[in-house]
Amino acid sequence: MGRIVFDTATTINGWIADEQNSLAWLFEVENGDAPDEGLFPSDAGVLVEGSTTYEWILAEQDVLANPERWVEFHGQKPTFVFTTRELPVPAGADVRFVSGAVADALPAIRAAAGARDVWVVGGGDLAGQFLDIGALDEIALSVAPVALTGGAPLLPRRITSSRLRLVSATAVGQFARLVYAVEGSA
Repeated sequence: MGRIVFDTATTINGWIADEQNSLAWLFEVENGDAPDEGLFPSDAGVLVEGSTTYEWILAEQDVLANPERWVEFHGQKPTFVFTTRELPVPAGADVRFVSGAVADALPAIRAAAGARDVWVVGGGDLAGQFLDIGALDEIALSVAPVALTGGAPLLPRRITSSRLRLVSATAVGQFARLVYAVEGSA
């Protein structure tokens, strides 16, 4: 069984998207639009994202009109999208809509991943739901030299230092790459 990893970019003051749910701030950072090889989870067999992240990707990349752009980021990997609404699916994409508690969807997510990792792409509250049930194994952050006045918070819940152990801290271009193991995961 693989790990469940929340790997995301964040501002220095803890926002993963601005007030309009945009990542334009990230793409303005040198190499923010083309991250260095190895920054994304290399063994991810499944991606998980919330509906806000999913809809932003569809709109930002005009994926419905250009489905090849879906493959550029998601590859052929199954993508589980947590939503309560009906949403469009790019042609040829393996998108699986789920609603309800993360704990209820977790067996299907793990089954789809097999022995590979699960990458929780975003958002922060969804990653927090994995953490809340003890299913999150790692938090990997690419901290950008940007501060925002508001938006979507990195992890909108209290997490004490007893839950996180620093695995590594490195400079990757303009980003500080921080990787934490989550203690007490299932």
